[in-house]
Amino acid sequence: MSTATALTTLPAIFAAFNRLTVLIVGDVMMDAYVWGKVARISPEAPVPVVNVSRTEQRLGGAANVALNVQALGATPLLCAVIGEDTGGDQLLELLRDKELSAAGIVRSAFRPTTVKQRILAAGQHLLRIDSEVETDLNADEARLLQQRYESLIDQADVVIFEDYDKGVLSAGSIAYFIDLARQRGIPTVVDPKKKNFLAYQHCTLFKPNLKELREGLKLEFGDTAADQPEFEAAVQRLREVLQPEIVLVTLSERGVFSESEQSGRSYIPAHLRMISDVSGAGDTVISIAALCVALGLAPPVMAALANLGGGLVCEQVGVVPIEKQRLLEEAQESGLVVG
Repeated sequence: MSTATALTTLPAIFAAFNRLTVLIVGDVMMDAYVWGKVARISPEAPVPVVNVSRTEQRLGGAANVALNVQALGATPLLCAVIGEDTGGDQLLELLRDKELSAAGIVRSAFRPTTVKQRILAAGQHLLRIDSEVETDLNADEARLLQQRYESLIDQADVVIFEDYDKGVLSAGSIAYFIDLARQRGIPTVVDPKKKNFLAYQHCTLFKPNLKELREGLKLEFGDTAADQPEFEAAVQRLREVLQPEIVLVTLSERGVFSESEQSGRSYIPAHLRMISDVSGAGDTVISIAALCVALGLAPPVMAALANLGGGLVCEQVGVVPIEKQRLLEEAQESGLVVG
């Protein structure tokens, strides 16, 4: 792999993405969409009647991160647990359609595949139906997941933990998985949720959003520029507890924040865009960040690229992967300096 010192231009960085393999462990899910038209209110209850015009199934959760990693040119390896059910069958079929490896997928008869079904009409999101459980894996499921992880880790240049609090990741497995990666010198990148927030000790990069930072540390602070001292104190507290090398916090319309001992603090403002849907933006941000970490890029460069990518996917409806060429063009137009 090229060293970071040789990656002095954006095209060189984007070409280097193609040589990376990314192990993604966590909660995969199906994102199902039902589009239709509303012409009347139901006589049975004061709710709209949707006449369905089309349906679609897409990969979601950690599987959408895999799609983003693939779209950026790298090779994703998913490590997750799904059900022995229709949702699981559909997920495996989509993986095959997208030419994504299922070598790390465990199927279980004891838990359903997470499916999030969205009902949309006239450009409006009317309803979401979630079919899922959030209980921890049983002993057999956890053992099988560990075996899959162990079989794939040596192929990886970076590991992404994609945690949606659905029970696939636990404090014990997280500690084991991070330790195994550290023994091999493989960086670990975390997209956390509330339940395991404080379990990711000694990871390379930790990426919460503001809500997750507040909830995970049980701290209260606002999200305006006036709240910057309290926010930075929270980041410092996070560093004391988890001891990550890099902290990357997404700040919604205010952009992103990054901090590391080597590069210090960086605030990168969001780019002015027509926002259609913020779904999946975090998946894009963590995917770009992980590839940059694998290449040893400076945190401000990583944060700037991730910020651009997260904004780009917000211009599209639904959960969709990033377009690599467009991201490269936007990064060049923005004058991003990487050398």
